Amino acid sequence: MEPLRYKLIVQYDGTHFAGFQIQPHDRTVQGEIQRALKIMTKGKEVIIHGSGRTDSGVHAKGQVIHFDYPIEIPVKNMQRALNSLTTDEIFVQEVSLVDADFHARYNTSGKKYQYRVDLNAIPDPFKRLYTLHHPYPIDMKKLKDALKDLEGEHDFSSFCASNSGREDKVRTVYEASVYEDTFNNELVFTFRGNGFLYNMVRIFVGTLLQIANGLRPADEIQRLLEVKDRNQAGPTAKPQGLYLMEVYYDSSKAKKGTDYQEDSVLGEQVQDELDHSIK
Repeated sequence: MEPLRYKLIVQYDGTHFAGFQIQPHDRTVQGEIQRALKIMTKGKEVIIHGSGRTDSGVHAKGQVIHFDYPIEIPVKNMQRALNSLTTDEIFVQEVSLVDADFHARYNTSGKKYQYRVDLNAIPDPFKRLYTLHHPYPIDMKKLKDALKDLEGEHDFSSFCASNSGREDKVRTVYEASVYEDTFNNELVFTFRGNGFLYNMVRIFVGTLLQIANGLRPADEIQRLLEVKDRNQAGPTAKPQGLYLMEVYYDSSKAKKGTDYQEDSVLGEQVQDELDHSIK
């Protein structure tokens, strides 16, 4: 039987992971999911492919991955098994079967990120892993005006880590916005685009906060887009405030009629094996 390709939407708390991508000596999200899949296949390696990398400390509410699995398992059973075998830091939100040519990374048409900034004067220990603490005055009008300058197609060389290695730094930002979460006294930035360079969102935030504080002029974004020099932009904001929210695809390529019934003979046999392996 030919392997089936599964597409998953995964949430994770990135605090105690050295990023998404597998590394030889560090704990990663990819490594944790592949460990669970190896248990399910009784020792056979299953390689997963993500829509993109997230750095150490960065979180995800809508990371997309795919992998080829050697036997047919109903999507609900696949979800149940993985959620049983991974730690509580990872949750498989959705599972679907897709065509063999679907690729979680190469078929993406865009992504959505959010970044959360805690404005409280005193640091909250319960927010330290999920927001950037920034207890300084914010000029919301200057901030919103500067965000608008990021929208559209631009060369974002000034907002890309110098060691990224990518030559083409032209991207299109469809949305760059912010709102005040008054209940939590936080700023919530949203960025949607057709692609993002390494550390691009975090450099956006580091620069925008300096504009909102009055440390940089209101038209600074326009100047930085013109000079194309990372050294002239603001600092890279810390990773813990960043969330990958959603990944967009032109078409899901999901197969029809392959969400097998839970009471199918195949489903019962596979689930019995999975329940036994989990125990």
